[in-house]
Order: sequence, then C-alpha cells, then structure tokens
Amino acid sequence: MPLSKARVGHTGLIETISGNDKIRQFLFSLGCSEGEEITLISILAGNYIINVKDSRYAIDKKMAKAIQLI
Repeated sequence: MPLSKARVGHTGLIETISGNDKIRQFLFSLGCSEGEEITLISILAGNYIINVKDSRYAIDKKMAKAIQLI
C-alpha cells in the first residue's frame, strides 16, 4: 500500500521506494530506506507529515505515493 493511502496515525515498514532517482535520493537523505519504520502523523494542505528515525518531515503527495508500505 502506498503511504498516500494510509490513515493518519498509521505506522508501517517501508517495503520499496519507487520513482525517479531524484525522489529516491531525497527520501533516502531523510532516512527513508527499505525496512525502516515510518509513521504518518498528519496531512496538512496536501503535505504528508511523516516521522522517520525520531524526526518529522513534510513531503508532498507525489513522494508519498513513491513510498510503498508492507
């Protein structure tokens, strides 16, 4: 299931990250890698607030669709 379809408060493991190299490299720099735990904190004005490795980030819907959860 893509992160964009998850409910607020959902915690899951990242299965894969799709998309072009620019998106994958950016998400990797945030700590999003396969097997990492990620939590969807909230959705505000089209931005997805996520928690990865004890840090919060805002990503857009395109990036949220690129993150596949187990």
